[in-house]
Amino acid sequence: MPTATQTEVNVKSAVPFFGVTNMEASLRFYIDGLGFRMKYSWIPDAKESNPEGKIRWCWLELGEAALMLQEFLKAGEHNVYLEGKISKVPENLGAGMSICFQCADSLALYREFKSRGVQIAKKPFVGNRLWCVNVIDPDGYKLWFNSPTDAPEESELEE
Repeated sequence: MPTATQTEVNVKSAVPFFGVTNMEASLRFYIDGLGFRMKYSWIPDAKESNPEGKIRWCWLELGEAALMLQEFLKAGEHNVYLEGKISKVPENLGAGMSICFQCADSLALYREFKSRGVQIAKKPFVGNRLWCVNVIDPDGYKLWFNSPTDAPEESELEE
């Protein structure tokens, strides 16, 4: 098998892609709660099983980080139920899945999230020399916002 010399890496980034059960609830959480901005979206037309004209897929950004959301559809060309092999949305979508956002100051984000009414999964703590702020989205996906610290391991934020 011949090998080729690669002069330029073509991969630019990895972007998590979450299947969601309720796009409106997810957008409230990510945009209103966490402060993400929508960069791209897809609204299928009526012939594509979307007579309501609602967003079914979007690309969200927060700083330099991004993620994609797509609502599970049960019918139509863009059905994500694997051509009928799945009869319902899997329970505990976020089980075993987490995404870590590396931040300049995760504690500032913690305070911002709280001021916006976001439910914090657990009190911020130090793990692996990082302040760790954990939130869980409406479908159970775990999101960690981390920033470097010299605070002792397992310290908890005192408010």
